[in-house]
Amino acid sequence: MKKIFLTLAAAMLTIAPAWCQQNAQQPLIASNDAIHQAASTGEWLPDAPAKTAKKAKNIIIIIGDGMGTAQVYASVVAQKGASNFLRFPFSGFSRTFSSNKYTTDSGAGGTAIVCGRKTDNYHIGVLPDGTPIPSFLTMLRDQGLATGFVVTSSVLDATPASTYAHVPYRKMYDTISLHMSQCGFDVMIGGGVHNFRPENRHDGLNPIDTLLKRGYEITYSLQDMMNAKSKKLVTLFCENYYGPVAPGRDPILYEGAKKALDILSKDPDGFALMIEGSQIDWACHNNDAPYMQAELADFEKMLGFVLDYAEKDGNTLVVVTADHETGGLVLLGGDIENGTNKCKYITDGHSGVMVPVFAFGPGAERFSGIQNNIEILPKVFNAMGRKCYLNDPESPAK
Repeated sequence: MKKIFLTLAAAMLTIAPAWCQQNAQQPLIASNDAIHQAASTGEWLPDAPAKTAKKAKNIIIIIGDGMGTAQVYASVVAQKGASNFLRFPFSGFSRTFSSNKYTTDSGAGGTAIVCGRKTDNYHIGVLPDGTPIPSFLTMLRDQGLATGFVVTSSVLDATPASTYAHVPYRKMYDTISLHMSQCGFDVMIGGGVHNFRPENRHDGLNPIDTLLKRGYEITYSLQDMMNAKSKKLVTLFCENYYGPVAPGRDPILYEGAKKALDILSKDPDGFALMIEGSQIDWACHNNDAPYMQAELADFEKMLGFVLDYAEKDGNTLVVVTADHETGGLVLLGGDIENGTNKCKYITDGHSGVMVPVFAFGPGAERFSGIQNNIEILPKVFNAMGRKCYLNDPESPAK
């Protein structure tokens, strides 16, 4: 027996160095430094070898506008241990500064997440010099995937606009609505019908007509959205912006996500979806803790549905993050058993702190650790095994 053991040990000593040398040359995941370099230059990083990493077929990026770590923990406490944030196997942090400010706004923050490039505050889908850049929805649309977004703000607000528009100022709503009417995404759900009406516009144009000519079914209520049969859907729930979920906004975030997934998941090539819980930010701007908690509870319900879908599907990567933190929220105390928090805000604006990143599904391990917000998108494409042309002049934003 001793002789057999010594023989096996000698064999292992012979094999191990060669195995280690071979595998040292094939890292499972590109380093953070390499990914950051890719995000800065527009270079795409090749994915890990197929034998070591399952590719994600679908991607869902979820943004909690203004949602920092304190907001997340306030939600965890409020859910009394049943928070959907606790279901993510991997988490990290994102550094949110813009190209010209320590503290970002939603235009630059949203652009960094969905386009993978830093820009100046108030810019939408363009570099600081005004060069248009494509979002992940545009890139994946061009690669044959179904695409869409769902938000609880106007569809023309900074975060959703970052997925399709290219303007130097986030409040150019007439121009942004024209860009949306021509972007070609399959599903677009939110508010903001006001700027789509020609009588409300300086140019007198009618983006609704453009959408209809492009084959979209357009609905204006929750029930009509739920009953829609078309594969191409635009829902504009309200004139400009919704009210808070409490005391009575319809469950548009949950139902919108459900409808979007129902439509997009039918594409055999896969899909890409962006979902935003927009009014977490608004509540924190108002320093209104009950408003914030209600929006977080609404976000939790949507998150539970998406995670259930991804868990059952097995081919969907879900990444949750924020464009920035709002309010400088501090949790001074509370009651974990009763699900209550004692909240204090130190500003009615944004703060510059890091925000959380959560990931679930194929490639989720890539999002652990501290990362720049522009590193999220290359990691998504890396996990999907797809080409990411962040600023390729031969593949311009459309």
